[in-house]
Amino acid sequence: MSELTNVRNMVISCTNCDLCKSRTNAVPGIGNEESDVIFVGEAPGRNEDLQGKPFVGTAGQILSEALEYAGFSRDEVYITNVVKCRPPNNRQPQAEERSSCKPYLSKELEIINPKIICILGNTAYNSLLDGSAITKNRGKVIKNKDKLYFVTVHPAAVIYNPSLRQVLKDDFVSLAGILDKLRKGINVEYSK
Repeated sequence: MSELTNVRNMVISCTNCDLCKSRTNAVPGIGNEESDVIFVGEAPGRNEDLQGKPFVGTAGQILSEALEYAGFSRDEVYITNVVKCRPPNNRQPQAEERSSCKPYLSKELEIINPKIICILGNTAYNSLLDGSAITKNRGKVIKNKDKLYFVTVHPAAVIYNPSLRQVLKDDFVSLAGILDKLRKGINVEYSK
């Protein structure tokens, strides 16, 4: 059994917080275990809770569209969330829920060890980098503890603000260019 399968099994059987009582399914990360990029969102929504897979609802369709626009396929990347169970009524995950799931996300990042981590939205930004204003760093690379992060809007934000659709697509094109440089060993500019 691979280490990632072990993490998935721990997520599926997790009872570390009260979200386990209201979930249909826990939602571990999914995708290429050797990916150079990991996409990290906030938490599962209704469709994700029903299917046990991340980004399969409307936000998932928007994510897939942006990935394809930038030349990525879902099969080549790894997609996960900060919180692995759906918060009731799609509310934002609470601090205790995020900290309960943190070991799983940390383990996913450690096992896959991507060249860059793409942060989708404010909750993931706050959880991974203690950031608060995503608009200030959107589309930028941030280096923290020898890891590179790329910050952009959450695909669900496009549902409420359609003008962000092209922003997300353009950010993914930038991310693809950055990833290409990293694969070739070319240094990229980043903020601290």
